[in-house]
Amino acid sequence: MLMPKRVKRRRVHRGRMKGVATRGNTITYGEFGLVATEPGWITSNQIEAARIAMTRYIKRGGNVYIKIFPHKPVTKKPAEVRMGAGKGAPEYWVAVVKPGRVMFELGGVPEDKAREAMRLASHKLPVKCKFAVKEQAEGGEEA
Repeated sequence: MLMPKRVKRRRVHRGRMKGVATRGNTITYGEFGLVATEPGWITSNQIEAARIAMTRYIKRGGNVYIKIFPHKPVTKKPAEVRMGAGKGAPEYWVAVVKPGRVMFELGGVPEDKAREAMRLASHKLPVKCKFAVKEQAEGGEEA
């Protein structure tokens, strides 16, 4: 599973997820991307499940790029423990995703295959997603 090697603070506040993604909202590595259309937390297990679903479908062809990383620890107190006595221990790690964030990218495969692989991956994620194609940069033609 993905998780940071080391962190400055073991327990963090939950935070807010208002607004849209200002970073990580363009397709940079591959030709096709999976873009979040609503905010949410994506756990390291869900990221791994989506990655496996994509790589199984494309069968060693092309490249899968993961553009989100679970930096935020989510704590949980043990079952049947009374209130108080501090905050719980870190249970799992999540990536905070806002609308417009490109979460996964695919390269080196045809569009129909990429679309189906992204569809399978989106079923593993807790947020609504859409398929995106990289737009070619205009201008700058060399003679």
